[in-house]
Amino acid sequence: MKSSSKKSTAKSRPSLQRKWSATLVDAPERAQSRAMLHAVGFERGDFKKSQIGIASTWSQVTPCNIHIDKLAIAASEGVAKAGSKPLIFNTITISDGISMGTQGMKYSLVSREVIADSIETVMGCEMLDGLVAIGGCDKNMPGCLIAIARLNRPSVFVYGGTILPGCFQKRDVDIVSVFEAVGAHAAGKMSDGDLASLEQCAIPGPGSCGGMYTANTMASAIEALGMSLPNSSAQNAISTAKKEDALNAGAAVHRLLELGIRPLDIMTKKAFENAITVVIALGGSTNAVLHLLAIAHAAGVKLNLDDFTRIGKKVPVLADLKPSGKYVMAALVGIGGLTPLMKMLLDQGLLHGDCLTVTGKTVAQNLKDVKPYPKDQDVIRGFDNPIKPSSHLVIMYGNLAPLGGVAKISGKEGERFEGKAIVFDSEEATMQAILAGKIKKGHVVVIRYEGPKGGPGMREMLSPTSAIMGRGLGKDVALITDGRFSGGTHGFVVGHISPEAHLGGPLALVKNGDGIIIDARARQLTLDVSAKELAKRRKALKPRKPVFHRGVLAKYADHVSQAHLGAITDGGLEG
Repeated sequence: MKSSSKKSTAKSRPSLQRKWSATLVDAPERAQSRAMLHAVGFERGDFKKSQIGIASTWSQVTPCNIHIDKLAIAASEGVAKAGSKPLIFNTITISDGISMGTQGMKYSLVSREVIADSIETVMGCEMLDGLVAIGGCDKNMPGCLIAIARLNRPSVFVYGGTILPGCFQKRDVDIVSVFEAVGAHAAGKMSDGDLASLEQCAIPGPGSCGGMYTANTMASAIEALGMSLPNSSAQNAISTAKKEDALNAGAAVHRLLELGIRPLDIMTKKAFENAITVVIALGGSTNAVLHLLAIAHAAGVKLNLDDFTRIGKKVPVLADLKPSGKYVMAALVGIGGLTPLMKMLLDQGLLHGDCLTVTGKTVAQNLKDVKPYPKDQDVIRGFDNPIKPSSHLVIMYGNLAPLGGVAKISGKEGERFEGKAIVFDSEEATMQAILAGKIKKGHVVVIRYEGPKGGPGMREMLSPTSAIMGRGLGKDVALITDGRFSGGTHGFVVGHISPEAHLGGPLALVKNGDGIIIDARARQLTLDVSAKELAKRRKALKPRKPVFHRGVLAKYADHVSQAHLGAITDGGLEG
């Protein structure tokens, strides 16, 4: 990768200040539109200003987003002070952490599409000129970015920020600590009282889940993509820095309108490569693969699974962050955030420094004066002592995953697992077996019919993987699925297996006792069954009927693509 610092060409671009809103409010025949807007606070002079939407994902259904109403107000103030007219509107959020392990989790990935569609709908209908989108939970971020890419109007994303860790028995804890405690409790390693105490202190206030889980991963990826202001991804939810980030984002969109910079000027193939590089260096969530593919599709950028392999061969894991590592995101915030890591990667020639960003400057220009991390910190390692010399995100193929699967191999699990399949057709059946002690050393747990169409919704298997960890089987058991994993998952796991079982993918042919080989070095996922036997099983396989026949889940199942394509719903891809 190149680290060129050539100057931005932003100054030569035409202004976009009132490209869309002028059609809505100018001229005598638009008096009815102006009349309606007077009622929401417009004055005569406001009709000559750019109109900037503030998309807020505020909600009381999750601590990740409970403070975002205040950030929306700060962004609105930033817009107004810069000279544009702000308009706050809302979209939805759901809580993965609360719904995990239930049927409710089927709606999680669906919410990404609803968020994208709703932001596009409001911006398109109201003909707003620019956008500040503020997200806090996992699907908010890619949902906002998909909408931003589709609209291609000057935009900045603001991350709601990370939660602070809880404290239990003198150690930092978070939501994954609670999930793993469920397994420990089932194994008799934790009392009822300790479990109750832990659940009451693990989530101390607002903010997204505290490790390098999906929310912090995607926030970091979006910053590396160039769509957030520097260090937006590495700030505590409740902090002066986060409020200032929102305020500055409002002013930044006003500036982007003046400069004529649109999202698709920023979200190039090289920018996505920067995002992948940063995700790998941080040891980020497997969900980043799914979401970056979906955002790239919306942006018209050709990105595929093999890009993650290509980049992953030369980018090391440097961050010692949960779930596989030691520290929470707040520790990274405390030593300077993401920008020093990006400067390290840039200096090593691993980032494209000439990519344009929402500051109006290039990546290299943004990082020019960034100071290095303190010498006594061990949250981020140097290139001479990486956590892992190449990517932890391993794209696998083989007769079990002809179109690909995504493994998360930190190195602590080893790089090869060979065992016997124990097969389940749902997450619930798997959990019952784990908690009942039926999963043993050497098992490869197979969870199928949880894919994008078959679930539908591609649920995250955090409850099963955490229960396995809690029972002390993390190094002795592997798990594969056509569903997803939470960023909090760790262990020998492979997800996103494509094609999914519901469509007759090879996962549907696995039987209890079959040999399965997971080889991270060869990037192969193999079912040790003869081709002749598999053909026999396929002939006997009966098609699965749709689980839902109406409503949002039925619509989703009808339209969603396979995981290797990003599980997108807005067309243009086969499968």
